[in-house]
Amino acid sequence: MGADFVQFSLTPILIGIFASVACALPGNFLILRRQALIGDAISHVVLPGIVVAFLLTGVVAAMPMLLGAAAAAVVAVVLIELVKRVGQVEPGAAMGVVFTMLFAAGVLLLEQSDTSSVHLDVEHALMGNLESLIWLRAEGWRSLFDPVALAALPPELGRMAVGCAVMIALTLVFWRWLKIATFDEGFAEALGIPAAALGFGLVIASALAAVAAFEAVGSIIVIAMFICPPAAARLMTSSLERQVLWSVLFATLSAVAGYVLAGYGPLWLGASGSVSAAGMIATVSGVILGLACVFGPHRRRVGAGQSGQAG
Repeated sequence: MGADFVQFSLTPILIGIFASVACALPGNFLILRRQALIGDAISHVVLPGIVVAFLLTGVVAAMPMLLGAAAAAVVAVVLIELVKRVGQVEPGAAMGVVFTMLFAAGVLLLEQSDTSSVHLDVEHALMGNLESLIWLRAEGWRSLFDPVALAALPPELGRMAVGCAVMIALTLVFWRWLKIATFDEGFAEALGIPAAALGFGLVIASALAAVAAFEAVGSIIVIAMFICPPAAARLMTSSLERQVLWSVLFATLSAVAGYVLAGYGPLWLGASGSVSAAGMIATVSGVILGLACVFGPHRRRVGAGQSGQAG
């Protein structure tokens, strides 16, 4: 049993955890800034950037993907601002127009391009390929100490671990600036904090997290993890520090429970086969958010405060 778990489940679960946490960390600040749709938009706009990078280089490699997606994110930000100013529409509508257009362009590029030699098609763009990222050379827990077996780990695990570590490091390094600018940009600027540049950097960091997660887990998990764990965490506490910790916990729980339920849930219910791991992880994160909306202690305090004021 242990050997089967290490071989078939350990690496997909770890990749899912790293991807979920990497997206949830910047998602906390996007939620508090009322920019949650930016996370949604980023998960869509990275697709054309990745496809264009593949068409130009002919390979699915980390650096071209990062550069292509970063360029697409910058283009999206510029287009959103252009639509908002020229069309005189509110920011949410501008974001909806731009990210839908770019995502559709990415899907069309995929449909018209020869990507048969790599895992880059519409299905993988949406759902990822988490189930296939198994550790074939593993022979139980002792493989964790076997250099030969470790060399055969799925490369997505290392890339996603680095991406998650970068998000953690950026959060820690810029914690004070992010905390001040998120709640009061005017005060942040008075202190000499470049609030506008910090906000743009947050968007770019979110794009990098989305790209790191995109190949393995697809856009569905990316969308869910930018929004659901931070939103649920916000309903658990009024402290930013505790909110971030709650979001990491919820992201981890979603990845683990979602993967287990995708693989074994249908069998427990008497069905055969399994369901999409990405879809189930996103579903679990949505269920956690729903439960937090109903039972979250901070939600109850807000409701009680409003009732008292009304009385």
